[in-house]
Amino acid sequence: MSQYGVDYLRRLRAAVEKFEEAFNAWMSTQVESDHMSARGLFPTVWTKEGQDQNEVQRLELGVAEAAGLAASAVSVSGAYIAIAGIGVIDPISNWSFMAAPKAPIAPRDIRTTTANVKGRLDAMIVDAESRTDSELPTFAPAQFHPVVWAGASAHWTMHQYRVAVREAAEGLTVHWKERLGRNDVDDTVFWQQTLSPGAPEPGKPKLNWPGASDDKTVRSMRGGLEPLGKALNALATGLNLTVRNVTTHTRTELSEQEAMERLGAYSYFARLLDRCETASAEVEDSDQ
Repeated sequence: MSQYGVDYLRRLRAAVEKFEEAFNAWMSTQVESDHMSARGLFPTVWTKEGQDQNEVQRLELGVAEAAGLAASAVSVSGAYIAIAGIGVIDPISNWSFMAAPKAPIAPRDIRTTTANVKGRLDAMIVDAESRTDSELPTFAPAQFHPVVWAGASAHWTMHQYRVAVREAAEGLTVHWKERLGRNDVDDTVFWQQTLSPGAPEPGKPKLNWPGASDDKTVRSMRGGLEPLGKALNALATGLNLTVRNVTTHTRTELSEQEAMERLGAYSYFARLLDRCETASAEVEDSDQ
């Protein structure tokens, strides 16, 4: 089900239609080729003879402006195309590549992608309208913890949910390893040492639940600090073993729902970590 609002999706579809109109107007001034004719060495479009260059430039700028308005359409719909030797590419944002030597895309790629995007947006609009009509609560993965979503977002929009979860897990661990200077241990050991109860050892800082001793509520929280630390430790270790390692060692794709549930666990864990304080052991001066 779509995570975007109906109004946003409709505006985005209108932007794609505006891009399509501007693109077709500009293409009327161009000679159209394809990869076979260009032999992989030449542009797939070039200006027709006898064209008014000022008019061609005006139309070209119109395409550039319209592409900017529709820039989010491919990422929202996931309608990327794969180019051998390059990877995935957004044809709408990169339409100007057609006029470059060794052009990776052709006019046909732009047209088929534009049609694909409009179809996907139509489907997302239907989903969003159904969601509104049912008044069911909605969940947007982009609202997850920033560190978690930063690792997952690029793969999520391409519907590679297993990889998205793996990258989110690794990203969160790398984030805290770098903050605490703990690149000397494996991930599972890092979480076990960082969230275990007791005083920190030199070179092994810990994360503790915060609190001021003169506050009644905080004193109550302090009473549960050790079991909370154990719970955080168990959560970190459990996520690392049952989610991250499993997604790393299997090729089975996750459904969007399964992936969102796993990212939700990491997002909750990340927000708990943000509320913790860092405790470090003082290093004694060997000269004293």
